[in-house]
Amino acid sequence: MARDKASTVGPIFRELVSVEVYKRSQGRIVRQVTFVTLAITLAIGCWRMSVALDESSPTVRYLVPTVLAVVGLWVSYRAVNWPLFADFLIAVEAEVNKVSWPDRPQLFRASAVVMITIFSLAAMLFIFDLIWRGLWAWLGVLGG
Repeated sequence: MARDKASTVGPIFRELVSVEVYKRSQGRIVRQVTFVTLAITLAIGCWRMSVALDESSPTVRYLVPTVLAVVGLWVSYRAVNWPLFADFLIAVEAEVNKVSWPDRPQLFRASAVVMITIFSLAAMLFIFDLIWRGLWAWLGVLGG
């Protein structure tokens, strides 16, 4: 049992301390966007932590979020270069490149259809809600 755990932790630790970039030229855009998204999320979290630690000493208030931000940025960088995750991101970019994107008129027509459908369904649900509310009030189940 302990040997299985050690054999799993070893490669993960080796990947975290590695500095090499996995398949450098493949999936660059989606990997960069993923890293930036993780970095922004991390930065917001660390900033909110420093705000929450407002009553603490300045050392704690600024040092803890800064250390977490640096460690988190490194883990995020390594995550997008971890072979399993990087291969997934490379495959995602390859699939997105196969998509045939609509031109501007098609986009406006499709958006109009979606918005009309959503507003129609919302109106229909509002009417059903009024009917059921009236029925329950008439039966005396709802008081109001």
